[in-house]
Amino acid sequence: MTATNGEPAAGADATNDGRAPRRGAAGAAGNDTVAAVVRQWRTVHPGLDTGPMEVIGRINRCAALLQQAEDAPLRRAGLSRPEFDLLGALRRTGHELTPGDVARETFSSGAAVTKRLKQLTERGLVERRVDTRDRRVAHVRLTDAGRDLVDGILPEQLAYETAVLSTLAPEGQGELAGLLAELLSRLEGLSGAPRA
Repeated sequence: MTATNGEPAAGADATNDGRAPRRGAAGAAGNDTVAAVVRQWRTVHPGLDTGPMEVIGRINRCAALLQQAEDAPLRRAGLSRPEFDLLGALRRTGHELTPGDVARETFSSGAAVTKRLKQLTERGLVERRVDTRDRRVAHVRLTDAGRDLVDGILPEQLAYETAVLSTLAPEGQGELAGLLAELLSRLEGLSGAPRA
């Protein structure tokens, strides 16, 4: 039995009139902003399966909120997340990269990388070297200050991210990581994006 807005009536079985149960919005997870949006769409189009919206909408909302938080340790260091990702790419690969390599490693556009490299060079965190065989090619590497900054921030950043995820049980975090890895792998396969 359903209410006039397409929601199951109070006390009604959640099987949606004998059809497969609707995913997501039921239970504790149904009190977020995406659940409210889904309820509105069900009122307008009660026959539509909103399951995909409940997943993709929550991924997008979580990403937006995390971006708004700006990662506290990075903010204290005066870095944006994209700048830290650039520095991190240079640190974890352990060798010089061309700006094109940096763009691929950080899933960024060439123009964005150029702007970030300029800012980070001015701060003394990275340095550029012109290729001796082809002056059109530049090589980028961390300075000692850049390496020290990354190595100092990374443990604090991981602790911050651990705190963000602390509302999920460890097994839930593992399950979520696995599901997101599967989804990302499929999406990267569809788009032809390079894998990290």
